Amino acid sequence: MITKVMTDVVKNHRIVVTKHGAPDVLQMIEEDLPEPKRGEVRVQVLAAGVSAYDLMFRQSGRLPGTPKSPFTLGEDIVGVVDAVGEGVTALSPGQTVAAATFALGLGGGYTEYLCLPADELVPVPAGVDPAEAVCVVVNYLTAHMAMHRVAGVRRGERVLVHGAAGGVGSALLDLGRLAGLEMFGTASSYNHELVSALRATPIDYRKEDFVKRSHSLTGDGVDVVFDHIGGAGQLWRSYKALGRNGRLVWFGVAATKKSGLRVIPLTLLTVGLLKLLPGSKHLLLTPDLSKEKAWYLETLAELLGLLAAGKLKPVVTARIPLAEAACAHELLERDGYAGKVVLVTQRGGQNHV
Repeated sequence: MITKVMTDVVKNHRIVVTKHGAPDVLQMIEEDLPEPKRGEVRVQVLAAGVSAYDLMFRQSGRLPGTPKSPFTLGEDIVGVVDAVGEGVTALSPGQTVAAATFALGLGGGYTEYLCLPADELVPVPAGVDPAEAVCVVVNYLTAHMAMHRVAGVRRGERVLVHGAAGGVGSALLDLGRLAGLEMFGTASSYNHELVSALRATPIDYRKEDFVKRSHSLTGDGVDVVFDHIGGAGQLWRSYKALGRNGRLVWFGVAATKKSGLRVIPLTLLTVGLLKLLPGSKHLLLTPDLSKEKAWYLETLAELLGLLAAGKLKPVVTARIPLAEAACAHELLERDGYAGKVVLVTQRGGQNHV
């Protein structure tokens, strides 16, 4: 038997990629509400995150795993349980939850309602801003994985964070602040105030050589570099910024936003070459979050608890109505923003950029 909160809502509105291309290929469709199967719950979405990966999959169908159009993007959501399927006892209608959309494959979060396995949802503490909570789901999980499980940072270590004002970069700085790290962050000059506010020393990657700057600030190089930019030259310079026994953690190819998909094979080739170099420096890779379910559930609950306690301060750069998803993608494709762009539904909040 399916238990429902609302019976008067008969239609769902969802954003689909109608074909690969510019932001205007994102269109809203109207459809019947999805019904939860056994073990699933239906979530009324309040906030959905927008990521660089969404841009990549929207722009090109050549990436492995890209479904045929039309399909829906969005890898992280926060919402309210609207209906529960048979066998679900741990969650109840009206409860606020957070989730990554791993179980759906690629995305699915740009919607008003969606069904997800109940055992992949994490309760959100009362009083937490849904837009801030959705920042935690993927950005902070990615940062936590890179910082603590992969790099194994220790209090007092010196770390360099690339893209320090972005969604994942600002999450790394926020977590690094709690971990007692000495931090440096590359960012455009207009985001230096934000980087400083997150307790890091800003480095203008447009005007400064971050390798020379890192060594001048530390004397012998940093202990850890977190690089989700990618690209052959970028990774090689990140490696050179390390001191003795340093660790380079690579976990993304944000450079595709400006340089296109050709960056990916060059990045992978460079990763392979750097792993073969002798010496005391190490190149480390982060595991796939979708294959770390137990860790994901435990760590997400921990992070949401820190958010509720006011110990984390996610940077939400804009809250944009779901219907204006194309505008959100246009914003990500421009310079001049910091933090995470979030789509909100009518119930989730108002637009304020």
